[in-house]
Amino acid sequence: MSTSLVETKKLFIETLGCAMNVRDSEHMIAELNEKESYELTEKSEEADLIIINTCSVREKPVHKLFSELGVFKKKKKEGAKIGVCGCTASHLGKEIIQRAPYVNFVLGARNISKITEVLHKDKAVEIDINYDESEFAFKDFRTSPYKAYINISIGCDKACTFCIVPKTRGDEISIPTDLIINEVKRVVATGVKEIFLLGQNVNNYGRRFSDNHEKVNFTELLRRVSEVEEVERIRFTSPHPLHMDDEFIEEFASNDKICNQMHIPLQSGSTKILKEMKRGYSREWFLNRIEKLRDLLPEVSISTDIIVAFPGESDEDFEETIDLVRQVKFNQLFSFKYSARPHTEAENYTNTVDPEVASARLTFLQNLQDEIIDERTPTYLDKTYDVYFEALRSDGYISGRTATGILLKVKGSEELLGTTKAVKVIKTGRAVQEGEVLT
Repeated sequence: MSTSLVETKKLFIETLGCAMNVRDSEHMIAELNEKESYELTEKSEEADLIIINTCSVREKPVHKLFSELGVFKKKKKEGAKIGVCGCTASHLGKEIIQRAPYVNFVLGARNISKITEVLHKDKAVEIDINYDESEFAFKDFRTSPYKAYINISIGCDKACTFCIVPKTRGDEISIPTDLIINEVKRVVATGVKEIFLLGQNVNNYGRRFSDNHEKVNFTELLRRVSEVEEVERIRFTSPHPLHMDDEFIEEFASNDKICNQMHIPLQSGSTKILKEMKRGYSREWFLNRIEKLRDLLPEVSISTDIIVAFPGESDEDFEETIDLVRQVKFNQLFSFKYSARPHTEAENYTNTVDPEVASARLTFLQNLQDEIIDERTPTYLDKTYDVYFEALRSDGYISGRTATGILLKVKGSEELLGTTKAVKVIKTGRAVQEGEVLT
């Protein structure tokens, strides 16, 4: 009796943007591997399927998409398919195929569970932003065997005037708590020790479920994840300042399994601009929440996002942002010049800031942040931190992070991967610290 082997095909996937896109790519890889026998390749020219998982939060990634598509068209082997997925797919839809007719399918950020369907429908466009994937049982794939990204919600209910995400990811729906805990238990059984919870506004978790599920808020979810014995570290992104109530901050500060690192998107230090952005909080509220955090947890690491030159931002508004940055002294700051995004309220604002002024403000802010980092970095020298090792570097080092997110590298072998060791810092740098293992 003869048996036929399933032909293995090769998949190349390029992921742009945030951690949620990384997780979406993992979901698609798993589905394609399980249902279509695709295996990953790092060479697009040998792939049978090329996927770009896109970001549309800023303008540059959208331009990059069509540039990348042109490159892939030239390099791909005969018969290979090209698919565009993610947020840009959601908002451009069939326009992508009109501009790049060699693209075989377009799959929106809220539709990734349909990946094996669109694969067999030439010129398929699936971009329903309210398609419910909150209870879909994805197959499993992890980019890293040491850290697991887990979605706790999909979509966004906010109405920030600068942001396209609600138009690409749809209304916010929380994933049922029991499904999240089951996934946590499944990944720790494979050796994962660090759990990274993902959502557009993670601390708004529990506001809406798609069915009659137990009502659990984010603080309670954190408690339940930490009760899984094998979990050693919990991280999450991104909490919204508006929902940072005392209960949440107190749990963050007192739960030993939650890493002492939080990314809190500020966007502007001016209450006037925050109101124009429809962020829902004031400068004073943000500073109050930071003060509460640091009172309970002085060593907490805080990072943020800031948009400069939002329409109507005056010199005084910008100075308020600078003053807030000087007060808080963020451990990390992601800063961008405002760029109008389609389908947003601010797209139609006419009180734009002069481009040269915008560039000057961004440079000033980034230089200030460099000064803050350069002032803080020497304080790491000779200190000892617990580091969870998760990456093998090309320079002969192994790297990992402290609970506060400091990136440390040490000389060592692969046997350090997946372990937590006490490390003493012996050399400092702006981005990476060098250390030696003590235990």
